[in-house]
Formats: sequence, C-alpha cells, structure tokens
Amino acid sequence: MYESYIKEVPIIDLSQEESESSIVNSILEAQAKLELAHRNFEYARGELIDYYAYQIKSEQAKINYLLRQAKERKIILK
Repeated sequence: MYESYIKEVPIIDLSQEESESSIVNSILEAQAKLELAHRNFEYARGELIDYYAYQIKSEQAKINYLLRQAKERKIILK
C-alpha cells in the first residue's frame, strides 16, 4: 500500500503545449484515483471508511482545481 511520490515539474517551467498536456494527464490520473477510492469505500470497514471518505474528498478537490486551471487556460478536454 506504499505509494511512491514523484516530484512534479512546475507548470511554469513548461512550454504551453507541455503544460496543457500536464494538466490533462493530471486530471485523468485524479479521476482514476477517485474511481478507485469510490470502489474501496464501498467495501471499507471501521476506520477505513473515514480514510476513503477523505481520499474521495481530496481527489474531488484536486479535480475541481485542475478543471478550473484548464478552463482559465482555455484547454479543451475531449
């Protein structure tokens, strides 16, 4: 259950195309993590219920933030 943390490259240092791609990839990754958290929440017991509820809320907040960034940069998601 250990996750590896990869240092992300600041979007400011990337070209326009790379930053758009980075935002889209981050949205897709966050959506996959959100779906996994929802599945795990369905079968959680005891204290894990709180853990997965927090994870769902945090992934949703991340998706909302990234979608606002995409909207501000006028990135079209397909």
